Amino acid sequence: MKFEFTVQNVKCGGCASAIQAGLHQDARVREVAVDVPTGRVTVETEGSRAELSAALQALGYPERA
Repeated sequence: MKFEFTVQNVKCGGCASAIQAGLHQDARVREVAVDVPTGRVTVETEGSRAELSAALQALGYPERA
């Protein structure tokens, strides 16, 4: 499935790299794309949206309310 999140604290390419590396630690994650200007994170995975949201929060990039 493909999920899209708008997250906080994405300020640069380093943030994008941290998100990609962190989410790719889960073997079910196939693809991660990060748009730095908008904070949009698109993830293709076998996992659930709730698991991804929790992983993003643990990495320091919680979803925007």
